[in-house]
Amino acid sequence: MSLDAKTVAKMARLARVGLSDEQVHTYQKEMQGIIGWVDQLNEVDVTDVPPMIGTGLAQPRLRDDQVTDGNCREKVLSNAPDREGPFYTVPKVVE
Repeated sequence: MSLDAKTVAKMARLARVGLSDEQVHTYQKEMQGIIGWVDQLNEVDVTDVPPMIGTGLAQPRLRDDQVTDGNCREKVLSNAPDREGPFYTVPKVVE
């Protein structure tokens, strides 16, 4: 894949990066090098190599959903600044 100076300038404009003509040519060469490395990876034969991990291989660890109240009402209510019976009491906010 070839990357010309016009494309590099357009990418810089879209990224809101101001580049001089000299910088455009510098980044063009650097990006060409990166694209060359990616092209080298595409040449590697991976037909018999299984994937190391992926969404198709990973199984989520599930547990049954059990609804409980925790059986610790008194511990929870002991943290309340004020309570009435088994309920929190809060200041009235609506007149």
